Amino acid sequence: MGNSVYPVPSAGASYSSQPPATASSVLLDGQLVNSTLYSTSATGTGSPWLLYANGAGPTTITIAGTPYTVNPGSTVCTTAYTGSQSVTVGASFSGSPLTFSSSTMPSSSYWQSVTYGNGYFVAVAQGPTTAAAYSTNGTSWTAMTMPSSSNWFGVTYGNGYYVAVAYGTAAGAYSTNGTTWTASTMPSSSNWYGVTYGNGYYVAVATGPTTAGAYSTNGTTWTASTMPSSSNWRGVTYGNGKFVAVAYNTAAGAYSTNGTTWTASTMSTNSYWYNVTYGNGYYVAVASNTTNGTYSTNGITWNTSTMPSGSAWYNVTYGSGYFVAIQNSSTAAGAYSTNGTTWTASTMPSSSNWYGVTYGSGKFVAIAQNSTAGAYFAQSALTPVAYGIYNGATVRA
Repeated sequence: MGNSVYPVPSAGASYSSQPPATASSVLLDGQLVNSTLYSTSATGTGSPWLLYANGAGPTTITIAGTPYTVNPGSTVCTTAYTGSQSVTVGASFSGSPLTFSSSTMPSSSYWQSVTYGNGYFVAVAQGPTTAAAYSTNGTSWTAMTMPSSSNWFGVTYGNGYYVAVAYGTAAGAYSTNGTTWTASTMPSSSNWYGVTYGNGYYVAVATGPTTAGAYSTNGTTWTASTMPSSSNWRGVTYGNGKFVAVAYNTAAGAYSTNGTTWTASTMSTNSYWYNVTYGNGYYVAVASNTTNGTYSTNGITWNTSTMPSGSAWYNVTYGSGYFVAIQNSSTAAGAYSTNGTTWTASTMPSSSNWYGVTYGSGKFVAIAQNSTAGAYFAQSALTPVAYGIYNGATVRA
């Protein structure tokens, strides 16, 4: 197949890897020499893509919003992709997320949710203000204004849009740059709490005595969907072909393969499940006021894990080989896991009510309620990383 003619994402010679036997053509071929994410697009022809990586550590290759972890010297087969797809390549990072450093939010607001995308960390807040903030590095923040003074509880990024939902209202919002926002309308005035993106859909869930769910294909207009029970749906994530939702004060869970229709599942215990994330083959959820955590390899059946303390675990995220959880309590405790099943205590920079956490550009970033407290943990990039992306055979390898 020869050397690829595609440019490398940073300084250095082009890398030519040995393509898998079932590869039909080279889509991308390059090398990362620093922690900067490389974003571009590639065009598929309806075949699975074959992802190859080699170098100092695992490589995260995200295609159309779906992340794939490719270990050194291994090949991962994806779902089939047709047409132009967004591609981001990032190196993994060394070190354990034991201790976060302090940062300062632009106001003492009830910060609720934070996300990362396209070079920006974006945080939204609850309360009678239009408080929101963005950061290009996860350490220093700039205030911005949402389109209404709503209780913004959830924010996500995908396919070029930042999308936010609000609690107790039909208010939604979207942004193409993470700094200026436009109002949108949810399909009902519900307690919208969680929102995520995957496989071409933005999906939101709500708490309260309704079966309210919603989906959008563009982040600007929404359609109602029905959850499998009238539970307090709090958290939702996407990974490995499924949207997965968890509920508060119940054993109710739910999953969807298309973001529009949902099927009931059962959590490992009846707990105050607050949030859920996906990474490295595992769905992982955390709950408030318990040492019970839970994990699933398929998003349908769940197993109990043990958190390092019975605190108010409110959020969990995945990045660079680590699941990281934070708690809303009077202690400075956090937790991390390398496998989603066993957890180790970590330390936050202050005893704040930590509420939101995300990962992006080599940093875990957290925000707290009713405080100017923020936090970040930066790791050293395991570079260089060489990668190849190939159009595979018609039949999955």
